[in-house]
Amino acid sequence: AAVNKFVNDKSENAYEHLVDELLASPHFGERWGRHWLDKARYADSDGYEKDRPRYNAWKYRDWVIEAINSDMPFDQFTIEQLAGDQLEHPTINQQLATAFHRQTLTNTEGGTDQEEFRVAAVFDRVETIGTVWLGLTVGCARCHSHKYDQISQREYYQLFAYFNNGDETTTKIPSSAVAQEKYTSEKALFDAKHKELQQPLNARSNELQPAFDGWLKDLQAKHDAAKSQSTSNLLKAGSAISTGGATLKPLEDGSYLATGKQTVQDVYELRYQQTDAEKTETKSHEIAGLRLELLTDDSLPKKGPGRSNGGNFVLSEITVDIFSEGDGATRQKFRSATADFSQKEFEVAQAIDGEETTKGWAISPQPGKPHAATFLFEKPLSHEVVFERELLVRLSQQYTSNIHTLGRFRIEWISTVQAELISLPESVKTILAVEATKRDKKQTDALLAYYKSQDEKYQRLKSVVDAHQKKAPFNPAMVVRVIKSRTESPRETRIMKRGDFLQPQGPVQPKTLEVLTDPQIANEGTQSRLDFSKWLVSGKNPLPPRVFVNHVWSHLFGNGLVPTVNDFGVRGEAVSHPLLLDWLANHFIESGWGRKELIKTIVKSQAYQRSSAHRPELAELDPTNRLLYRQNRFRVEAEIIRDLYLSASGLLEARIGGPSVFPPLPPGIADVSYANNFKWGNSDWNSRPDRPSGASPKEDIYRRGMYTFFKRTAAHPNLVTFDCPDSNTSCVDRGSSNTPLQALQTLNNNVFVDASRAMADLLLKSADLTSDDQRLGELFRRCTGRPPTNVEMQILQKLLHDANAYYAASPKAAIALAKTKNQDDATSKAAWVAVSRTALNLDEFIMRE
Repeated sequence: AAVNKFVNDKSENAYEHLVDELLASPHFGERWGRHWLDKARYADSDGYEKDRPRYNAWKYRDWVIEAINSDMPFDQFTIEQLAGDQLEHPTINQQLATAFHRQTLTNTEGGTDQEEFRVAAVFDRVETIGTVWLGLTVGCARCHSHKYDQISQREYYQLFAYFNNGDETTTKIPSSAVAQEKYTSEKALFDAKHKELQQPLNARSNELQPAFDGWLKDLQAKHDAAKSQSTSNLLKAGSAISTGGATLKPLEDGSYLATGKQTVQDVYELRYQQTDAEKTETKSHEIAGLRLELLTDDSLPKKGPGRSNGGNFVLSEITVDIFSEGDGATRQKFRSATADFSQKEFEVAQAIDGEETTKGWAISPQPGKPHAATFLFEKPLSHEVVFERELLVRLSQQYTSNIHTLGRFRIEWISTVQAELISLPESVKTILAVEATKRDKKQTDALLAYYKSQDEKYQRLKSVVDAHQKKAPFNPAMVVRVIKSRTESPRETRIMKRGDFLQPQGPVQPKTLEVLTDPQIANEGTQSRLDFSKWLVSGKNPLPPRVFVNHVWSHLFGNGLVPTVNDFGVRGEAVSHPLLLDWLANHFIESGWGRKELIKTIVKSQAYQRSSAHRPELAELDPTNRLLYRQNRFRVEAEIIRDLYLSASGLLEARIGGPSVFPPLPPGIADVSYANNFKWGNSDWNSRPDRPSGASPKEDIYRRGMYTFFKRTAAHPNLVTFDCPDSNTSCVDRGSSNTPLQALQTLNNNVFVDASRAMADLLLKSADLTSDDQRLGELFRRCTGRPPTNVEMQILQKLLHDANAYYAASPKAAIALAKTKNQDDATSKAAWVAVSRTALNLDEFIMRE
């Protein structure tokens, strides 16, 4: 729209208005932010072997976009990223800015020496700053003094010292200002209502306090009595037999080990009766149930506790019969069965359901370890019954597929006092075992909480409070990675022999490069990372403004005034226009380090506005165009190629900022992840309720390429094919290759075919386009920014004619390409899709000229 306005505006200020409008566009921050993210080595994953995802990395990307859109002065832009945490009372955004340092690779492989990779990260920070701000290959001095530039190895580690005490940490930050404002408002309303609901619960809690002391005293007495009471020996097993013929061998600990013969189905019968010696000592005892312990044994498969090949068992039914003279046997009913673990569909309750079937209690997948189940009677056995009668315990095992009988087991009888305590949570039992005088407040509070949980009124009020708590508004705060200076145990920086962290040499203090140092700001040993960042943009350091100006120039012209944009040292190429570079650097500083002012100054120049058309008469004088007799012609970056297709066809989702997205990925790309630990689209953000308004997976597919999730070890092929950097190190100058694969990609990849299909729909459905020639003209203008020549129009007309004829004769191919079931519509649409694919794949479409 801005360009159309410029074309139609014949006034002298039309171009300047166009420039101002584009600089003010909210997409300006995205365009120039992408350049900066290359320098910052931004990615959405850790790198190295595991390359785990960083689902929170996008907050730094948003910071960059917002900072550039607001035209944050470059000196402030520098200071906040390098030392925002050291500013006085740093804001959340200033802390977030230090995520620039956290774009380094992180090794999470097991067994690594974390100090080695911490040092590697600091190396990367030093060398990134050397490249981005100084335009120097300072990394060459890591192992030895620089072979060409005036940078000694000592000076390298003096720079290292500025960053050696910056610890990698995290902080919380709202996902967005809008989300935070909404949360604050909703949280205030929620808190007021929650306080109102909490009042009656607090009142009931106060009412229960007096009764709690008496309850605890009584419970403690029962616990102590149960501890001293022994029911395990209350009844002695007179016999233990297996109806299937196995031998139940008694062991010293009171357990039985099944040996010998094995049958698929079996019943173990154990008869218990009180001995005369015990009758006078246990008259007051009542038996409330029994505890069946399943124990492991080396003689059993997988150590048991069952006799199956896998160590499992199936207890179909457990019964207890009471015998008396003349009356025969009476079967005791159970009221409950609990176990420490039950196999799915083989729950312990099936062992007391009254049916001896193939189902029952089992413990897969947890064989090889002891287990226990407690069975409580419907009514306790009185001491008279215990005194006078015989008890028969039957362990019925009726599983039919293969042998699943018990291997080693023990039965313990439970008194009524013990049964009362069995239902208590293990945490309560543990606290009761501690002497009352030795309990701390936390333990006492835990007992009080359990007591309250048994009160019906308290629980009713608490359920209301708990239900309301579940409706608490979602806190949009998210954890982000930042840098923070350590305040305790500062590290001493030493020169490392040949860059090896295991070979530290003499100590060094923070200090800038001597060749660049202004004596007034070089205070060895007292400088901080903040001092260093201020030194970079003090105006007295000649390199940062010139390096930055050269970066901007290279993005606008395709080449820098210094072609080696990463090397201003003696081995770099000489500047083509030294006075121009000096003037632009000084103008940049004097204008307040404004990025937009610098860009506006350059693009208003005659040099920028020159045609990129080749001029044969000057080709021999300036074959590489160093003197800028014309504008340069170069291909746009990988992300922009995709954006152009989406924009021209009307598919582009222009929403700014937010989490990285997952457009369709060819199969097998994500599978190369370490141990298959990453699934494309597996973002925890997708399920969060504070996702940006209107976002949907379909819309995410067509967002700008800069928002595509970038996994270092498995980057999206649309990016890799067009020379996107790997983000392992800083990139200030993207390379540009020319391969057949690129043409195949834009012709056949899903997103590019989708764009061609959308372009065809746009042309066919536009009410303003009533003829094929108008549609062809609009298509060409959208793809090249100009009308077609007569020759180009004739070629397009023939292509459309041939495509119509082909798809009329190939209905299946037409339907497949057009993605419509109507044959009449399919032929015409498929022809236009084919023509659109051709126009969108013109070299002129992806070249800036």
